[in-house]
Amino acid sequence: MDAENRKIPSHEVTYTRLRDMILYGHLAPGQPVTIQGLIGDLGAGMTPVREAIRRLTAEGALLPQGNRRVAVPRLSAQSLDEVAFARLAIEPQLAERAAPRLTPARVDRLEAIDARVNQAIREGMLSDYLAANHAFHFALYESAEAPVLLDLARSLWLRAGPSLRAVLARHGRETAPDLHREAILAMQRGDARGLAAAIERDIQQGIDHVRQSLGEGA
Repeated sequence: MDAENRKIPSHEVTYTRLRDMILYGHLAPGQPVTIQGLIGDLGAGMTPVREAIRRLTAEGALLPQGNRRVAVPRLSAQSLDEVAFARLAIEPQLAERAAPRLTPARVDRLEAIDARVNQAIREGMLSDYLAANHAFHFALYESAEAPVLLDLARSLWLRAGPSLRAVLARHGRETAPDLHREAILAMQRGDARGLAAAIERDIQQGIDHVRQSLGEGA
C-alpha cells in the first residue's frame, strides 16, 4: 500500500483534532473540559482521546484538573517571557534556513496562504485567521529541513496559540499580528536575513499584544 492510500490511525487523527482545538483557541485558557465532553466533540473513543490528552499534557498544552477534567493552561507573564525567548531564537532561524530552499512555487503557495490570512482579518474570522497564520508560518518553516527546530516551534505554538486567540477575542482584529507581506518581499528578493527579521517582527508583535493583555488582567 502506498503512502497516499495508507489510512491514518484513529489515535493520530484524534490527536491532530485536539491539538488544533488548542492551537486555534476553541478551548479557552483555564476553562476545564471533561474527557467525556472531548469524546463527544472529537467523535472518538475513550482510548484515542486519553492517548491524545496524554501526549498533549506531555507537550505542556493541557493540564490535568482532577475529576476526569483537563484544561489549557493560562499563560503567566513568566511563561510568556520563556515562550517569547524561545520563539524569537528558533523561528527566525528556521526562516533564514528556509530562504535558500524557497522555489517560486513555494513562494506562490505562501502568498496564497497569506491571502487567506488577510481575508480572515478583514472578515473578523478569528479561527480562520489563526489556522491560516499557523499554516503560513509552518509552510515556511518546513522548507528549512530542520526537524529538531521544527518540533520545538510546534511545541511553542501549542503554548502560545490559545492566549493569542483570547487577545484577539478581547481586542479585535486590529491586534492580529501580520507582517507577512514584508516576509514575502524578502523571499522574492532571496534575502534570508531580511526574511528572518520580518518573521522576528511578526512574532514580536503578537507577543507584545499578549503581554499587554496579561498586564490588563485578561
